Amino acid sequence: MKAVLYLEDGTLLSGKAFGAKGTKVGEIIFNTALTGYQEVLTDPSYKEQIVVMTYPHIGNYGINFEDDESYKAFVEGFVIKELEVQPSNWRSKITLHEFLEKQGVIGIEGVDTRFLTRKIREKGSMKAVITTEDVDSETLRKVVAEYPGLQGRDLVKYVTCKEPYIWGEGLWYHKSVYYEKKKKFSGKKIIVMDFGVKRNILRHLVEFFGEVRVVPAYTSAEEILGFYPDGVVLSNGPGDPAPLKSIQENIRKILGKVPVLAICLGHQLTGLSLGAKTYKLKFGHHGINHPVKSPERKNVEVTSHNHNFAVDPQTFPEDVRSKIKVTYVSLNDGTFEGFRSDELKFISVQFHPEAGPGPSDSYHIFEEFARMVAQC
Repeated sequence: MKAVLYLEDGTLLSGKAFGAKGTKVGEIIFNTALTGYQEVLTDPSYKEQIVVMTYPHIGNYGINFEDDESYKAFVEGFVIKELEVQPSNWRSKITLHEFLEKQGVIGIEGVDTRFLTRKIREKGSMKAVITTEDVDSETLRKVVAEYPGLQGRDLVKYVTCKEPYIWGEGLWYHKSVYYEKKKKFSGKKIIVMDFGVKRNILRHLVEFFGEVRVVPAYTSAEEILGFYPDGVVLSNGPGDPAPLKSIQENIRKILGKVPVLAICLGHQLTGLSLGAKTYKLKFGHHGINHPVKSPERKNVEVTSHNHNFAVDPQTFPEDVRSKIKVTYVSLNDGTFEGFRSDELKFISVQFHPEAGPGPSDSYHIFEEFARMVAQC
């Protein structure tokens, strides 16, 4: 079956369809990871995005039942160069095609992903539509024109949990590699604000704290503090942080009261709650090979990224600048990647410390948070 990809600049690409049938619209971005397509597909941060994988062979190790980052796939479309129809891996349970078909995600293969990636790099992320239906380019143009895009919209409401729940599952693989001698701070009460949290973040937290309570994104600061938590985690999530005003206000009320760990969207929301501004990156950071420099630790860490927006550190108010310390800067483009404050009791990073592409370069962030919790 034929599939078509149409970009807002008029680019029209055709290829072979796999996965689900239909039409989906979103913002097209590229991801530079060589592996991890299952994690990409099930990461809630990819809500309303059509993902182009730059690595040419996708599907070669199939899909298993352990590596999902959430309960479903959230991408709007999946664009690859070549689909591997016979996966070879002992953990594989179903093929990528079967997974996308069940999840309702449209895939297209046979596309020149190098051409597409260069176009996105040059022109930036664009609105796009992917379809298996027989429609003309004018119809596709109208579909794209009517799509509102990501800026100024709240996408967290589509991915956050509806009710609080307890998560108690830890890491299932090679615990001894990093956590063999790590002390669990059992008895410490940790609250995770779910903006689209990845399961592996929860697993890492469980390695220290035994279990964590996950609450919906819009839970008030008063309710969260009413649990008498020993620490609060602000999770990753999709879209533009700027319109999330009520969440920013809740974070503002929590900072300084209990230790906070902020990751990805949580990092951006922390910046906004302290008076800084955010801006949209040209084509975002999406991949597992992003180097960040730590002036504090005097080293470079290889990190996993998935974000379209960033905090502008130059916009922090003067009274806030004296309370914070910059901890990470991107070596690719100089983007502000992390900061912390002992006075306000928080650690904040733009990247994903749980993803481990280093493979364990940034695991120490969870340990530092656990120590902060123990000291308060």
